[in-house]
Parts: sequence; C-alpha cells; structure tokens
Amino acid sequence: MAKSKTAVYAAIAGNLAIAVMKFGAAAVTGSSAMLSEGIHSLVDTGNGGLLLLGIRLSKKPPDTAHPFGYGKELYFWTLVVAFLIFGVGGGISIYEGILHVVQPRPLEDPTWSYVVLGLAFVFEAIVLVIALKQFLGLKGDRGIWQSIRTSKDPTTFVVVFEDAAALLGLMVAFVGTYLAHRFENPRLDGISSILIGTLLCAVAGFLGYESKSLLVGEGADPRTLENVRALAEADAAVERIERPLTMHFGPNTVLLTLNVRFRGDVSASEVEAAVLRVEKAIQDKYPEMEHIFIEARSLGRG
Repeated sequence: MAKSKTAVYAAIAGNLAIAVMKFGAAAVTGSSAMLSEGIHSLVDTGNGGLLLLGIRLSKKPPDTAHPFGYGKELYFWTLVVAFLIFGVGGGISIYEGILHVVQPRPLEDPTWSYVVLGLAFVFEAIVLVIALKQFLGLKGDRGIWQSIRTSKDPTTFVVVFEDAAALLGLMVAFVGTYLAHRFENPRLDGISSILIGTLLCAVAGFLGYESKSLLVGEGADPRTLENVRALAEADAAVERIERPLTMHFGPNTVLLTLNVRFRGDVSASEVEAAVLRVEKAIQDKYPEMEHIFIEARSLGRG
C-alpha cells in the first residue's frame, strides 16, 4: 500500500502543475480542447486526493460495527473517483466541445497551447512511468491485463489508467488544435474536446466496473484458491477440501472459509491440532488471509 501511495502523490503533484498550465493556455488562446484538458487534469488532481483519503480510512482498525475492518473504504472512494471522471471530466468536456461546435469562436495564436501541451506530455509521461513501475513491481508473473482484472488494490491501476488516458487526451488536443488553426475551422477544436470527453467516459466506465466488483465482494483468484486447497490437503489428517470460499475486505485482508473433510480414523483432539496446522500453513504463505474459518466434517473417534 505504501508503494501505491508513491504513485498517487506523484500524480497529484504532476496533475496540479499541469492543470494550472492548461487553464492559463485556455485563457490565452480560447481553445476548447485546452479547457477540457485543464478540467481533466484538475479532476485527476482531486481524484488523487480521494484515493489518499480511501487509503487512510481503509486502515482504521476493526470495531464492533465493522469486525472485519474498513478495507472496503478504499473500494468505495475508487468508485467515487470513477463517477467524477465520468461526470465532471468526461461530461463537462463533451458539453464544452458541443458548445464550441454549435457556436465556434475564433482561436488565438496556438503557440502557448503547443508549449503547454508539450510540457504536460513530459509531466504526464514521468508520472505514468512512476505508476507503471509501481504496478509492474506488484503484478508478479501475471500478464498486465490479468493483473488489472485480478488486482484487489485499485490504486495500483487507477493512476496508470488515468495517466494513460491523459497522454492520449494530450495527443487528441494537439491534433485538434493544429487542425483547427491549419484549416481555420474552430469546430475541429470542439470536436477534439468531445473526443477527449468520450475517452474519459470510457476509462471511467472501466474503473467503475472494476471498483463495483471489488465493493460487492470479490474472492481470491483461482490460482490462489488451488494453492490453498493444496496446502490444506497436504496435512495427513485431511481427506479432502470442499470448494474454498473467500472474500476481500481490502487489498490485504481476506476472509477464508474451508469445508474440511477429515479422515474417518482421526479423533476430535487430532482434528483440533490439524485445524491449527492448516491455518498456520495457509497464513504463512498468504498472510493477508487474516480470518480463517474451518468447518470440520466426518469426525471419527471422540
């Protein structure tokens, strides 16, 4: 989680600086695409703050009202981030673009737009490299797409997606600004703003889907479940394990329930010792499985 915060802090600092530059360029040139880009960077700055809030709240210790802790606070605030990208970032950009298409305004000298877009591209690229470095360090031997789909820590991919969308948006803004001046048609600038908004809505839709899935309760990935089954069935007292059930209450907090069928010749006292062994074996390999509940079946001698 600490590594994830590094990428978030970098994103906040970079996006705030970029937003100031973009709004300045939009004021000077009257560019709709530049204004949309400024809104985009401002939203991304606020989103970074919300992710940090989610990280902090998710660390609150368990209490009687929330016996499994507050880990899902992170998932909730990630969902809020997705809504903001969709409604504020994407929605306003599309609206602003439509206004400039319907009521085009002459554009001023694009020089400042090009300068700001170039600087913003450098800043966003730096932030993306930092975020990718953190993400790749956490994904293990899984593929990138598989890691995104199975990750239980949304901060590891939200910043990556935001910055990737930002770089694409900058390229769209550059092309829109160039074409608008090249052909003296400010409507093209408005169209680029609409495209930027559409891109943001698409990213927000994906992030919202992933966050919703985590919030309603995702289990561990199939490979982890198979490893858990193998660890439990390796105990001499265990005959077999029924399908393990898991639920993430946060990136590092997992609930595991096991329906264990013990051998018929195992006594109740031996079952108790076996349960402790199984729990220890699982938690040694998967320390995030803080809550393990084992239901014993087919008890033999008393």
